[in-house]
Amino acid sequence: MPEQRPPLPPFTLETAIEKVRKAEDAWNTRDPERVAIAYTTGSVWRNRAEFFEGRDAIVAFLKRKWAKELDYRLIKELWTFRDNRIAVRFAYEWHDDSGNWFRSYGNENWEFDENGLMRRRIASINDLPIAERERKYHWPLGRRPDDHPSLSELGL
Repeated sequence: MPEQRPPLPPFTLETAIEKVRKAEDAWNTRDPERVAIAYTTGSVWRNRAEFFEGRDAIVAFLKRKWAKELDYRLIKELWTFRDNRIAVRFAYEWHDDSGNWFRSYGNENWEFDENGLMRRRIASINDLPIAERERKYHWPLGRRPDDHPSLSELGL
C-alpha cells in the first residue's frame, strides 16, 4: 500500500487550509526527517537559487538550513488552491550565529500526487534584517499556538 499523507487532493477550502497548517507544524519542529516524509521520494524542489530532487536531498538541505537559521519560527497562510495544487505565502523569523535577526518572506507553489505527498515545491524567498525588538513571533520553539495571530492578522 502506498504511503498517504491526508488530506488528499482534490482539495477543498477546508482541506487546503488543513494541509497548509500540517506543513507549518512539521516545519516548526525543525526535524528534517519528519518534514521530508511529506514529500514523494523523487520530489523536485526549487528553494531560492537551489534546485534538487529526492528525500535525501531534502533532508540534507534542511539540516544545512536549520544549522544556519537559528530559533526558526514559521507561519504559513493559504493563498489559493485548485485540484492537486496549493499556493501559500509565508514568513519566518530566525537569527544567525552572530545574533542578527531576520524575517524571511516568501511564496511557495505546491503540487501533490494522489496520495497527498508533495511532488513539487517551488519557493521564492527574501530576507529582511530586523532588530530583535521588531520580532513578532515569540512563542516557544515548536508548533505555533492556535491563538497566535496569522500573517494577515499581524499585517505581514
